[in-house]
Parts: sequence; structure tokens; C-alpha cells
Amino acid sequence: MRPRPRRNLLRTIALATVVALPLTLTTPAHAGPVSDVLSKLLVQKVKGTNVKKHLDALQAIATANGGNRAAGSPGYDASVDYVAGKLRKAGYKVSFTDVEFPTGWEELSTPVLEQVAPNPTAYATPADFVTVVSSGSGDVTAPITVVDPILPPPPVPGSTAGCEPEDFAGFPAGNIALIQRGTCPFVQKADNAKAAGASAVIFFNEGQPGRTDPFVFDIAEWRYGFPVVITSFAVGNALAAAPGATVRVKTDTRIDIGTTRNVIAESRFGDRDDVVMVGAHLDSMPDGPGMNDNGSGSAAILEVALQLKNYPVRNKVRFAFWGAEELGLVGSNQYVAELPAAERDRIKLYLNFDMIASPNYAIKLYDGDDSDATGSPAGPPGSAQIEKQLAKFFDSRRVGHVGTDFDGRSDYGAFIATGIPAGGIFTGAETLKTPQEAALFGGQAGVAYDVCYHQACDTLANVNLKALDLNADAIASATGTYAFDLSSIPDRKKSAARASALLSTS
Repeated sequence: MRPRPRRNLLRTIALATVVALPLTLTTPAHAGPVSDVLSKLLVQKVKGTNVKKHLDALQAIATANGGNRAAGSPGYDASVDYVAGKLRKAGYKVSFTDVEFPTGWEELSTPVLEQVAPNPTAYATPADFVTVVSSGSGDVTAPITVVDPILPPPPVPGSTAGCEPEDFAGFPAGNIALIQRGTCPFVQKADNAKAAGASAVIFFNEGQPGRTDPFVFDIAEWRYGFPVVITSFAVGNALAAAPGATVRVKTDTRIDIGTTRNVIAESRFGDRDDVVMVGAHLDSMPDGPGMNDNGSGSAAILEVALQLKNYPVRNKVRFAFWGAEELGLVGSNQYVAELPAAERDRIKLYLNFDMIASPNYAIKLYDGDDSDATGSPAGPPGSAQIEKQLAKFFDSRRVGHVGTDFDGRSDYGAFIATGIPAGGIFTGAETLKTPQEAALFGGQAGVAYDVCYHQACDTLANVNLKALDLNADAIASATGTYAFDLSSIPDRKKSAARASALLSTS
């Protein structure tokens, strides 16, 4: 605990700053000192005990509603009411966005994949290809266009085929996209294909040992309205060797749709053209109450919002509590997809907090600059600065931290895909803690960060309160800093113009 005289001095400075803030906000040169003082004050106001009270409430809701808070369930609806009620009472502008999600998917008849010309060939399911779960129905015969593959495949997974809209430059509308598996999510590849005018998508496995056969997975996007299948590497490689070949792909499926809601809360103060967005998913798996995944993140950003309410922030702060994340990032994906381009441009950054209190935790910061050189590439410009800002907080506490990849498993994905810089904290899920991490953070090496991940035992007993308190402070620090000062975040339009200029001269 800090000595009382210093704490009183800080409060006096902060009070004077708040009184003078309307004048200060008109003077950009003063933004740094204001953000420093007020972010520190916000950290002081965010107490782990209050975050725990929100977790207690979410656990009670799950207990009273069949043991879970899954999207579309009474437990989730009650969680929405709890969060929205607290935020409204604090003076936030609270709104809801509808989220559609699949409640069931069924393949009604045997799919078809065949090369029609120049070498008629019929492929067998499941040996050569399978329908991707959530695929729509359709019967398409069209030329294929191969999208930026790496052939022969690299020794380790590394293909970025279809990950960028630029990969589809010149794509003939109506063709079937043939896309190699690789480093970014399948849904990102298929989204880009649809935007380019593809009539169907054929994925093929990447080609390394263990990545050769077709396999069943859920792309968690049912609104493409066309067939989506995945083939073996051998089939995909053969088709890639015959660009322009005409292929028929037929799927016959049924999808049942349910609805739920995102909760969106926006500060009364702040420039509407400079939005700082902070998000966490509110839903649990059907198997349990989801206290670490992701009651921890939801409770922490809720408490940060409640304590931020009295600050006349420079930038608009928008808190999002996502629905149906556990069904494939559905709430955040739909939210971003439905925003007009002008509204997306107003969002200057996105902070994501998913699982921040794993019992065998590590402090993992999303690797915005790809300094770890593993998996997915760096985030959009500004992501590196977010990582550094979070690192600065933990360094000030003399707490270690490591990087974690933007692997597409949480709600930052849709923001990154549209060029919005992102960052956040993650304390680990089902994979095993390394000996190096055990030396840095304590806990047990060779044991999962969260042994109750997606299970009924993800209760209050599964939450590490030390990690919860520490990470709630880190969230307050980052949110408070960016609420008053965005000067470290590059302007997206200028960054894009510079990138375009570099490409044109290369």
C-alpha cells in the first residue's frame, strides 16, 4: 500500500485535473499528463472485491438457470439484464444488437464434388472431401480460381492463402474459390471469397504431415448461402494444378436459427469520432457457468465502466458484452459486419478481455507487432502500441508477461479483419503451462492453464482472484489511458496510404 500522504496528493492533483478538464480537452499538448493521472486514479477506483461481486452475481444467475449462461438460454438473458441494469444506473447509453446463431445444422443428402472438365473426375466423401459444418445449400458448376497457395507446402504451417482481401484481386465473380488451409481462420478466408463474388468455396488441407486429410469442422458462419467443403491436400493440389478447370460442388443442408443479444454501452462524454472500444464475451458454454470463460472478463470491464462513469473523457468509450462467442464469435462478427464503413472508421482501437483469471494463469498479451514471429502476422497498425501500453503497466508492477498469438479464437478477429488495431490480455485455456512460464508466474508446469475450460467445473472456485484483481487494474489502466489520449495510435487512413505508396514503389 502506498503511503497516505502520496495518495492524498494524487487525489488532489486528480481532482484539480478533473475540474480543469473541459479546458484541458481543448489542448492536445496536455493530453499525456491528463491520461497518466486519471488512468492511475481509475486503477485505484477499480477494486478486485467489486469485480468479484459481479462474478458472484453471474454465478448466482447460472445456478438459478440450469447451471449455465449459454447464448439463447434464460441464464444468458438474466446476465444481459444484470449487466445492462448496472450500466444504465451508472448513466451509460445502453443499447442492444440482435445476434442470430445456428441452433442446429443437418446435412440432408450426400454431397457432390467432381471435376467436370477438362478431366472428368468424381471425388468420394469422406475420403476425398467433406462438407464443412454450417455450409449452406447449393449446386454450383463453375470454373475454379486458385487463391494464392504455397505449393509445395512449407515445412510448417504458414500459408496465408485467402487471408487478405488483396489475395482476391481480379477474382472472376461467379467462380469457385479454391483456398489452401493456413494461418488465419477459415471464416476469414471464406468472408474474403464471398466479398470477391465467389459462388462456392473449396478449402484443401495444407499438406504437412498430419495436415493432409479432409476433416470435419464448423466454420460457424451459415449466411454465405453457398456450398463450403474441404478436400484432402492431394485433391486440392491436383485441382490447383489445373487452374480454370470446371468443377461441380453440391451440398444439401438445413440450418435452424436462434437469436440473442449483444449489450453495448457508450459513455455520455467524449468525441463520437474517436471511439475506444472495450469488449468481453458474456455467454458461457452450455456445460457450465463460465466463471473464468468469460465471467472474468465481463465482470472486470463492467467494473471499469462503472468507475469510469464520472470522468468527462476526451474520447467516446464503448463497452461491448458479446453474445454467442462460444458458438463461433458470432456476436462480435455480426456487430462489425453490420457497422457502416463510417462507423467502423470511428473505432480507433479495440481492447479484448477473454479469460483473465485462469487458475494456473500466465499473463499473455496479444502480440501486436508479431515480435514472437509465430502463427498469425502482426495486427493492424496501432496493435503494437496497445501491446506496449499493457506491457508498461505490468512492468510498473514488476510483473512478467509473455506474448500470445492473434490465433482467431476470440472477439478481436472481426476488428483486425477490418483494419482496427486490437490488443488485450489472456491468461490461458486448455493448453499446458510451460516450465518457463511456471518460473515466471508460479503455478504448475505441464498442467493446463484452466483445467475446467469449457466444463461444468468452471465455477467461482476455478477463478484465480490474484490474477482477476491484477488484470482488472491493467484493464483500467489501458482504458483510462486511451479514454483521454489516442496520440500513440496511428491514423488508419495515413497508415494505409503509406502502405499503398510502399507497394507502388516496390
